Amino acid sequence: MKSMLSFLLPVFLIGCTGKQVATNETTKVEWLIGIWDRVNAKEGVSAHERWERISETELEGWGVAMRNGDTSFVEKLSIIVRNDTLHYVADVVENPEPVFFKFTSIAADGFVSENPTHDFPKKIQYQLVRDTLTATTSGDGRGFAFKFVKRIQ
Repeated sequence: MKSMLSFLLPVFLIGCTGKQVATNETTKVEWLIGIWDRVNAKEGVSAHERWERISETELEGWGVAMRNGDTSFVEKLSIIVRNDTLHYVADVVENPEPVFFKFTSIAADGFVSENPTHDFPKKIQYQLVRDTLTATTSGDGRGFAFKFVKRIQ
């Protein structure tokens, strides 16, 4: 019995430690929670992203674009812990399955996530500067920047 406890205790502690590290990583992007209105959309288009925490290891988001009052684009987004690694996940109708982008850097005011095997984008970067959030998608020499301000509720 004593040998079994000496084996199980370290396994239990390692498991708890891994989850705690991953949970702490998700708290680093809590500044994203809320509704962000896009300020650089084309004329006649309005768009926003909305983010909320749904568990201690997951944030869920939605990106919506409207053209002349009709929904023209919707994407389901999430930031999750998978295999003790933080991922940005984009789920759009154009892709048969959600696309996972592994976090390659994270700071108090932004993050970079990448998937070099995806067609486009290969890199997604969020950067918060004062009250403006810039989400940049890039890859293969192309890039698009989406600028948002947080909606005051």
